[in-house]
Amino acid sequence: MSNKWRSNAVKGVMAVAITAAAFGVAQNASAEAQVTAKSVPCDPYAKYDCLDSYLGDGFWNRLTNYYKLEMGKDAAPADPSAPPTRGEDFPPAAMTTPPMPFTEWPNGGNPGIGVTVPNMIDSPFMNAIANTTVGQWMIDNHIQAYGWANAGFNFSTNNTHGGNAPAAYDYSPNAPVLNQIVEYVERLPDTVQKEHNDWGFRLNMIYGEDYRYTTSYGIFSGQLMNKNFQYGFDAVMAYFDYFIPSVAQGLNIRVGRYIAIPDIEAQLAPNNYMYSHSITYGYDNYTNEGILGTLAVDKNWQVQAGVTAGTDTTLQHMWTTNTINCSVLYPCKGATYGTNGLSTQTQGMLQDPGAKPSFTGAIRWNSDDGKTSAQAVVNGLNSGQWGYNNLQWHGFTLYHTFDEHWHISTEFYNEFQKNVPNSQNYQVQQIYSGTPGAGAGPVAPFAQFAYNAPNLAACGNTVALTCRAMANGSVTYINYQIDPLNNLSFRPEFYWDMQGQRTGAGNAPLGAGVYGNGSAVGSGAIYRNYAFGWQHWFSPQIEVRPEVAWYSASAPVFNNGQTRYQTVWSGDIIWHW
Repeated sequence: MSNKWRSNAVKGVMAVAITAAAFGVAQNASAEAQVTAKSVPCDPYAKYDCLDSYLGDGFWNRLTNYYKLEMGKDAAPADPSAPPTRGEDFPPAAMTTPPMPFTEWPNGGNPGIGVTVPNMIDSPFMNAIANTTVGQWMIDNHIQAYGWANAGFNFSTNNTHGGNAPAAYDYSPNAPVLNQIVEYVERLPDTVQKEHNDWGFRLNMIYGEDYRYTTSYGIFSGQLMNKNFQYGFDAVMAYFDYFIPSVAQGLNIRVGRYIAIPDIEAQLAPNNYMYSHSITYGYDNYTNEGILGTLAVDKNWQVQAGVTAGTDTTLQHMWTTNTINCSVLYPCKGATYGTNGLSTQTQGMLQDPGAKPSFTGAIRWNSDDGKTSAQAVVNGLNSGQWGYNNLQWHGFTLYHTFDEHWHISTEFYNEFQKNVPNSQNYQVQQIYSGTPGAGAGPVAPFAQFAYNAPNLAACGNTVALTCRAMANGSVTYINYQIDPLNNLSFRPEFYWDMQGQRTGAGNAPLGAGVYGNGSAVGSGAIYRNYAFGWQHWFSPQIEVRPEVAWYSASAPVFNNGQTRYQTVWSGDIIWHW
């Protein structure tokens, strides 16, 4: 073997060795890269395109990963290719969520003209099904399904069931409670674009203790008025939207059952600053059925007008009747009455005398910088006949941001009903606790309900059969944003229930079975409430709201009529999906 051959052989072996070593290093590097890629997934906040791969496969896996992704963040990852979410002609957003319960100053009855686009809700559920056939179909058709669960507790100086009332949304003391489980199915119209008419809808169901505040007479109302269930269902919203961008800056027409347009507070937990609600809000009107138009005149001014069937009652109550006894309260021709004010003769009467065509109107102004908003509203205006929450509502709301930390929301209103039966009149007491004659059924409107029917009024004398019952409310939220995940709220409130019709102060509600001896025992009460709360968000999907509230009244109304004062420590958690 020649030296030359040996040299070439050695070189060949060395080349093979070097190549094998290089291949091995490359394999190791590739394996290490794969391990690194698996152990350190992509960041959708930095590279949105990798969101789907980050979430992975399988519903529960994707759902869990989405919660993990947003934990500690104050917003969802932003899609850089998404269309504009705000019209150029509209003021900037007032707030951010978190830590506030809204981004636009509250304004009900419309989807938010100039600031609403399809599929805009940040939903873990929708992201979890986005890679399925059904999920993709929903996304393509701009339909979203989402919701939340809300549970809370309170420790109170009261000790009787329902003893925190008229404090709202944690009315039973010293108890944990499931406030609401809510599910939405909706399609949001695109109110930012100007090229075509668009449409939307919302179907909403609530289950929990809070159903008692949203109940509309005629929609699952037997749960409350016949049985007084602690937990119940309600379909709070069921409406259709049609948006026309070519009229001024946009016109939206809403038809169905929707939340009444006034107020700075809201029935649905994520839309409210604090866990508890003011008395002002708790005894307000809640929902309307009818048609409402909202017109954005320009970037600053918006007007609303609509026709409804009163408030918190169904359309068919405008023509459905009950047979009742004739009485001095509800007389009929030729009837004679006993000392109790009742007759054996009968007549037909509307199931809800307050259900009649009603007008709603509002005008709102927003500043160019979006920091200030003022709104005047009239809601449910008709003849004012006493009915199920047939409240003639006149009010004003004002919002202002001082800087990046401080803002204020404040509201004033007057509401009233006419011809409310006087709980201090002997004949009225007899009519509402008397025995029907001639098989008539109920002796008066709402008398057939065992619980939670509309209150009578303490008119301040024993002579009048009826009187006008009025309430005035004023509530303010002073807010300090600590950082994007934390906010502090202080709520001072003044509420004057003049004849006790709203809260039952100095009065006896229907269904109580006791109406006194006809003596004048006072009329209504004045309430004051001071509450302090902290809203802490773990992510855009999980929020806790501890608080403490002190209440006083001019009459003993708390703890079921035993005391004029109460202190309630409470808190809740909201978990979105």
